Formats: sequence, structure tokens, C-alpha cells
Amino acid sequence: MPENNMIDFSLPATGEATFTATSALGKNLVVYFYPKDDTPGCTTEAMQFRDLYEEFRQADCVIVGISRDSMKSHENFKSKFSLPFELLSDADEKVCRQFDVIKEKNMYGKQVLGIERSTFVFDKTGKLRREWRKLKADGHAQEVLDFIKTL
Repeated sequence: MPENNMIDFSLPATGEATFTATSALGKNLVVYFYPKDDTPGCTTEAMQFRDLYEEFRQADCVIVGISRDSMKSHENFKSKFSLPFELLSDADEKVCRQFDVIKEKNMYGKQVLGIERSTFVFDKTGKLRREWRKLKADGHAQEVLDFIKTL
């Protein structure tokens, strides 16, 4: 986790932009890490954040999703499911490692390194307020929204 639990990272984002965490200061920020674009759990999670997006926006909240997928993959995923928030590409795993979400996982009987589904909520000052790790995708967006409403 960043020093003092404050956010500080920058990554390429959908929409031909770069997202810098400090640009979200003044708003609440949800950073969710997910394993792979267009897979069942990741699609469920993204669609639930999408479906609650207006409520997050009303709670003065920015949402970004991060995985190791390429920008092309992100653009396709975002377009296919009409995601209203940006997806960030962390191909070199720098931010994933900063947040300690790269974990050994068992895939088809083999040990592989991958992203552990995790979400971090930062308040308007950039301070980490809550984190979820090893979470289940279904229903998680609502849990995050409920927490945001307490800030």
C-alpha cells in the first residue's frame, strides 16, 4: 500500500487518456482490481458497478477498474458492456504490486501469478478508508456503494 495510505499512481486509461490518482482528490475514489477482461466473474463485477454508476456519481465518487490487460482489450470490454467508468492497464504490474494484489493462484492445477480480486476506497483527501481482498464479484459493487454512503 502507498506510504501513509495515500494514493499516488498513474496508468494508461480507456478513452486515450492517462489516469492519475491525485486527479481524483476532492472526490471519493473506488479502485477495483480484477483478473481479466470479459471473463465471467470480472464481467459480473463490471456490470454491477455499471448498473450502480449513477448512485456512485451522486455520492461524489470516481470508479476505475485495473487489470493487466492491454488497452485494446480494455476498450473492447468497456464498449461491449457499455461501462461508464475508465479501465486502466497495468501491463507491467507496477500498481498491482504497489497494492499487493498479485498472488499465487491455482489455475487448472498449475500455480500461476495473477490478480486477486480486490477493491480499495479512498476518501476525498486521498486517504485509504477501506479495502476488500479475495472477494466474490457478485454483490460486491452494492457493498462498496453502501460503504461510500457512510463517508
